[in-house]
Amino acid sequence: MFRLIFALPLLLANCATDETISGQVEPSAIFQLAEIDGTPFTSTATISFPEEARISGRGPCNTYSASQNAPYPWFEISPVLATRMACKNLAQEIEFFEKLSQMTQIEVAGDTLILRGTTEGELVFQSIAE
Repeated sequence: MFRLIFALPLLLANCATDETISGQVEPSAIFQLAEIDGTPFTSTATISFPEEARISGRGPCNTYSASQNAPYPWFEISPVLATRMACKNLAQEIEFFEKLSQMTQIEVAGDTLILRGTTEGELVFQSIAE
């Protein structure tokens, strides 16, 4: 009985681990969008996972964030919250945000992060910082 009392806090601590993508990558890692559906992305957009169940990044024009609560390898985000600045690449940003909200699976393999939709669509990111 004495051992069980000391083991209980350890068991409870293990239950509280982050099962989202945030628990799979370094909080300081930043991934830059390289492709949308196999086509090179000619502007700049990033994604990172700075804390449990959160994503954030920068689109071609604006910074953004969202909640992400699905366990890895699933990916489901709340509506994207973004600043509202206009720029010449606004059409690319709209495309990126729309695709991002359609993604349902995530995979991390080394420096590559891939988001996929259930039927079609793929966003490929490359690590640029850690």
